[in-house]
Amino acid sequence: MADRKPIESWLTDMDGVLIHEGVPIPGADAFLKKLRESGRPFLVLTNNSIYTPRDLRARLMRMGLDVPEKNIWTSALATAQFLDDQRPGGSAYVIGEAGLTTALHEIGYVLTDQDPDFVILGETRTYSFEAMTKAVRLINDGARFIATNPDNVGPSAEGALPATGSVAALITAATRRKPYFVGKPNPLMMRAGLNAIGAHSETSAMIGDRMDTDVLAGLEAGMRTFLVLTGVTQAKDIDSYPFRPSRVVDSIADLVEHI
Repeated sequence: MADRKPIESWLTDMDGVLIHEGVPIPGADAFLKKLRESGRPFLVLTNNSIYTPRDLRARLMRMGLDVPEKNIWTSALATAQFLDDQRPGGSAYVIGEAGLTTALHEIGYVLTDQDPDFVILGETRTYSFEAMTKAVRLINDGARFIATNPDNVGPSAEGALPATGSVAALITAATRRKPYFVGKPNPLMMRAGLNAIGAHSETSAMIGDRMDTDVLAGLEAGMRTFLVLTGVTQAKDIDSYPFRPSRVVDSIADLVEHI
């Protein structure tokens, strides 16, 4: 097998890699600083669709992590780009927060509960029975079902929270219609991100803390993959998967020297 080309571009997950429960992981600042100084293309990715890139930049800055807005790629942005490619100028009924609604407004989508082209489910901390009922009825009436990401639970200081995947399962049970998930592990999100920074999978690497989303998405997009052990997947879990990352490291601090 031919040797892989040097890594010229980096994609990294956010939660579990750079931060954990609102606190920077040691080495994250040094990693990001070296990336900025190197001039290499990079993206910080998140399946969370709640926040806009501007919001996330401000949140990271308060933690001491400097990530330019243009270097943040969310499942909401990937979903908006997907919809703009599939059905430009369409309409949607949205369950989600500003990160998703802003991304859809920016591509010229009309947000409505009257005969929309799509029902789009994203992350929110205020899922309501009324909104889910409306989504079920619109899907039954012919709206196409899209979800920003398949994560079943999300992190919080108090413990696990039900996330998009769990609510999607409820709507699927009521409609018998499965959504198309845009976010990780769908390689679509990764390829769209690579295109956004003008990078190629052959010379790019993905860093993540989860085998079932980050590593799988990077693998299917043709990138090298690095698993850090500061998040969800632990060393004892790796062998239970039928695929492996290119390399396993303790934390993001171990990758600073590779930039």
